[in-house]
Amino acid sequence: MLEGLRVGETIEIERDIPPEWTIATIDPALPAVLGTPAMIVLMELAAAQGMGRFLPEGFISVGVEVNVRHLAATPVGERVRARATVVEVAGRLVKFEIEAHDSQLLIGTGTHVRSVVEVARFLRRLENRLPAAGKEPV
Repeated sequence: MLEGLRVGETIEIERDIPPEWTIATIDPALPAVLGTPAMIVLMELAAAQGMGRFLPEGFISVGVEVNVRHLAATPVGERVRARATVVEVAGRLVKFEIEAHDSQLLIGTGTHVRSVVEVARFLRRLENRLPAAGKEPV
């Protein structure tokens, strides 16, 4: 199914942290920092991009499990590097070890599992959940 994808395959991506990816701390006198959801998105994006070139035509990967620890605060404007390394390939499921680093520290670590799905099947299942044209979402 995933011709050529092997344990040890790694991809890294980097992004500067914009203000909309932050969360305010409880004390308004403290600076806003990178929010955990945004950090997870970066790590998941690295895994998705890592799988992309191995997917057969007509297939995509979707995230099915994530387990992350956010270890340190990162201020706005920092550059964050996310890394995803394949640790297991089991049929349509691929497990990654994921990490995020800012310029000074390891700020997040965990695991992420992605599944390979057929685009046509994905769209069929999604179609029933989308609002009809001209109707308000339920």
